[in-house]
Amino acid sequence: MTEITGPKHERYCAAVEAEVARFVGLVGAADPTTPVPTCPGWTIADLVKHHGTTHRWVEHLVRHRATERIWSRDVPLDLPENESQYPAWLAAGGSAALRTLRAADPDTPVWSHGADQHVRFWPRRLLFEAVVHLADAELALGRRPQIDGETAADGVDELLQHLPFAARVAENIRQLGLDGEAVHLYATDTGTEWVIKIGGGGFTWERGHSEGTATARATAGDLLLLVYGRLRPEHERITTAGDHELLASWLAATAL
Repeated sequence: MTEITGPKHERYCAAVEAEVARFVGLVGAADPTTPVPTCPGWTIADLVKHHGTTHRWVEHLVRHRATERIWSRDVPLDLPENESQYPAWLAAGGSAALRTLRAADPDTPVWSHGADQHVRFWPRRLLFEAVVHLADAELALGRRPQIDGETAADGVDELLQHLPFAARVAENIRQLGLDGEAVHLYATDTGTEWVIKIGGGGFTWERGHSEGTATARATAGDLLLLVYGRLRPEHERITTAGDHELLASWLAATAL
């Protein structure tokens, strides 16, 4: 995976471009009916349709400078009838989204489903949409995802920043009924650490070291896949310690 370098807005756009190209190349050579185990009930074709829909939705939001939510179902998709044409459709939508994002001022107000209500929110979000769904496709095809460590660490940050804005997740966390417990994540390749403190019906987090009630250690890429539910805590590449039930409950509550 391409490492993110350069000014923020453009570096995210460039990283999205690279990841979408990898995605298109992979699914273009795959049987579209291949099941995707990490997205139960989906095939490769469904995964491509979802990812391509996101590109067109974001392009529409940014091009129209939307400051209120527009549902993806209300955006023209121009989806091909033949699934064999989905990869080209995905490539075209990704290119259109990037042209619109690159032409926009990153500080322009635009609706988002996260903390940052500006254009600059979207390239970063599209990057991790691409990274995680590329991993879905790779895992479905028997490949091991290769995710740059620093990029993956940024992806964990991004998820933790925006989880409180997902209403269903916020309610799930509240229903855990926890107060004072902490989850500690340690990336063995980058040395990055996160401490997630649960309490008061929500959570806070920071990068740093602290003993957790539960701990998970793995590469940053595998931790990203863990927090997105693509790897389970018992996976051979993940080492856990402490309260295993707490870790499982947290991951289930924050699943997207």
